[in-house]
Amino acid sequence: MKLSYLLMGCILVVFLAVMPAQALTAKTLTVTLNGNGDAQADMQYDLSFVEQTAIFFHAANPASALQNALQENFNQPITVVSADSSSAEVIIPSFATVAQSGGTTMMTTPAFSFANAQETIKNQWYAPLISADFAPQTTTITFPDGYQATFNNQISIPSVSHQMV
Repeated sequence: MKLSYLLMGCILVVFLAVMPAQALTAKTLTVTLNGNGDAQADMQYDLSFVEQTAIFFHAANPASALQNALQENFNQPITVVSADSSSAEVIIPSFATVAQSGGTTMMTTPAFSFANAQETIKNQWYAPLISADFAPQTTTITFPDGYQATFNNQISIPSVSHQMV
């Protein structure tokens, strides 16, 4: 009997030693604009096992929770195409403003920030279980003509204006 407790104790110590760091980490955010200003946003992120359990099993429908949070931020309907434990894809209508003047087209994206999401997580019951980093390692905004604006490790993304060619 004592041998089984010793064995279980050793297995537990090994498990805790090799368990990954508990962190929600945003890896990449890719925002692709179409000609009328709608955006498809794809976010890739890492969740540890504990976070997958704490967040995704807590929310009955992760896609619905994501949709509600984005609609509050953008004050318009958002379509969640997919959301799982490593990525989310959403469609944001009229994300960029499109202005035409003298035969040229100017597109401007709004500034946006993940700081509110990070603060919201701090107020959740499962906050002590996780450490969240919502600043994507790389954020790329791609315009219809192929122009790209890239930002690294920024929690707040500034407005980007681009004259289409």
